Formats: sequence, C-alpha cells, structure tokens
Amino acid sequence: IFLHYCKSIFSTFVYTGFVWSFNPIAILFGCVGSVVSQVGDLAASAIKRNYDLKDYGKLIPGHGGVLDRFDSVIMTAPVLYYIMLFLIK
Repeated sequence: IFLHYCKSIFSTFVYTGFVWSFNPIAILFGCVGSVVSQVGDLAASAIKRNYDLKDYGKLIPGHGGVLDRFDSVIMTAPVLYYIMLFLIK
C-alpha cells in the first residue's frame, strides 16, 4: 500500500512537471529554513539547560511540552518572513 501511495504521488509530480522545475527561491527557503530551524531548537534547549528544566510543560507528556513542539518555528517563521519581504522588494 505504501509503495502504491508513493508511486501515485511521484507520477503526479512527474506528469505536472513539478519535479523537473528548478526554483532557486524554493531551494533558498529550504536551506535557510532547515539551518535556522536547528538553531532555534538548539537555542530552546540551551535555555532549558540554563534553567534546569526537563520540559516546558505537562500538556503533552513525554514530548517536552507544547513549546518544545514549536521551538524551531519560533525562530524560523520570522527569518523566512523577512527573507520573503526582502525578495519581494
């Protein structure tokens, strides 16, 4: 079932020409977003380490709390937003 699903997704991309299109802005967003996301996650972990916290909350047990799910987005979203604003102008 999984292979059939992957094959259908891949064939959709190939027939629409999505796979063969080269978009340097998408590559820029992907590279910058992945690096900033990891930096955001490490920064949040450093803050937790400085305050001797194991988790940010108890709403999602075993996952470090809600903020631990979004710590990389907190840094990534503004950076990509300002890159987008720069590229639009």
